[in-house]
Amino acid sequence: MLHNKKDCIMNFKKIAGLLLIVAGVGIGVYAGLVWAFIGGIVDVIQAVRAVDLDATAVAFGVLKILFAGFIGAVSAFIFVFPGLKLLDASQDAA
Repeated sequence: MLHNKKDCIMNFKKIAGLLLIVAGVGIGVYAGLVWAFIGGIVDVIQAVRAVDLDATAVAFGVLKILFAGFIGAVSAFIFVFPGLKLLDASQDAA
């Protein structure tokens, strides 16, 4: 049971930190795997099967595939890093 305002703030920081970490992992997986990697493969296949071959569409599809890991990592890092800082702040103050 929460007895004072400090305990309530620490619990909020823990919950917010965990939510940010979970959201970061989810967004990183979606951005890196689904949007960039799988989407890049689909883009290349659609561009190659089109009536008029568009080299730009193929190139962007290949670039999405090549940078899928980087895109996923950066997307995850944007949320995971602040989440870790919130968890660390809640541990230091406790």
